[in-house]
Amino acid sequence: MRKERFVITDRQWELMEPHCMGKKSDPGRTGGDGRLFLEAVLWKARTGSPWRDLPPGFGNWNSIFVRFRYWVEAGVFQRIFDALSDEPDMEFAMIDGTIVKVHRHGQGARGGLKAKP
Repeated sequence: MRKERFVITDRQWELMEPHCMGKKSDPGRTGGDGRLFLEAVLWKARTGSPWRDLPPGFGNWNSIFVRFRYWVEAGVFQRIFDALSDEPDMEFAMIDGTIVKVHRHGQGARGGLKAKP
């Protein structure tokens, strides 16, 4: 299932690809399209759907699940995470004081109830 819009950018895929298993350069059995497999895993994570509901364009859901379990046990996802976390994208993590409202008590104003019981 080649989609026009991937979740994984080309830049991210360049960083991830060397850590993936089943490449043609790896010894042993060659896996299918690693990028499509990762897109399927991300689709599953985004939607929270059961593996059986994976769209057929990603391939056989059971094959993808088995490959996912194998990669988890082999630590592939940890290696991918480590490779991507070297260059964190802080675009959405920055907190700007112009948009964060502080309660008046946090600014040093006198507070408390105006009406005394």
